[in-house]
Amino acid sequence: MRRSAPYFVVSAVFHYLGPAFAVLLFSRIEPLGVAWLRIAAAGAIFSVWRRPWRAWRLLSWSTRRLVIGWGVVLAVMNCCFYLAIDRIPLGTVAAAEFAPVIVLAAIAVHSLRNLLALVFAVVGVYVLTDIRLSHDWIGLVFTALNAVLFAAYVVLGHRVSRADGLRRIDGLALAMGVATVLALPVGLDAAVPAFKDPGLLAAAVGVGVCSSVIPYVADQLAMARVRRSTFAVMLALLPATATVIGAVVLRQFPQPAELAAVAIIVVAVGLHREPT
Repeated sequence: MRRSAPYFVVSAVFHYLGPAFAVLLFSRIEPLGVAWLRIAAAGAIFSVWRRPWRAWRLLSWSTRRLVIGWGVVLAVMNCCFYLAIDRIPLGTVAAAEFAPVIVLAAIAVHSLRNLLALVFAVVGVYVLTDIRLSHDWIGLVFTALNAVLFAAYVVLGHRVSRADGLRRIDGLALAMGVATVLALPVGLDAAVPAFKDPGLLAAAVGVGVCSSVIPYVADQLAMARVRRSTFAVMLALLPATATVIGAVVLRQFPQPAELAAVAIIVVAVGLHREPT
């Protein structure tokens, strides 16, 4: 677990730092426009960096289907995520993302220590979620969809990171290219204001780098080093970092109980041990 910790810390910080800045763009660009710009910016960067079409030619059809499926999940998940944080506090959306991931962690619990770590993580995330429940039902629907898709992101991303004949970042680059194309019909029109303002476009590209390049690369490097169950427990840090970032960037200040929940989550992640 220690060998993957630096990658995961980077992912945890940037996973919600980019979206927090994205919320600030919603007054100029609609959420779906910001979502597509995030995906497209990451897709363009990966295309220049990795030239993933070279890897595509060498893949088996089963691996290609895996990459395409992951790209579909990335496209829909990012759109649902931005529609959710447009209506729901960032910390709540992040906490909800962890709910389906609990199942992934629980499936492979083989020790009392890791079971205790999972319980601590669940308690901490529950406190964060319960305090900031929203009455915006549309926002809650998108939050729930995003949470389910986030679990799919973990499962498929873990498989891609270990797929034969595919270097880790190349799989991510291919999937992001698929996501860029799939999200185009719903996001391009909403993204038009950014193309009329170079400063706004640069800000949107910055959101893409912070949201989809840095954290997703870090996730792939971490997934390749730990089991999926361990990665799922480590994801409990995301609601905690989202709460802190929401307070710093969006002025969504946590209550004392939320700060206690963040501390519980940190203890849970520190308590978990990767099976040998």
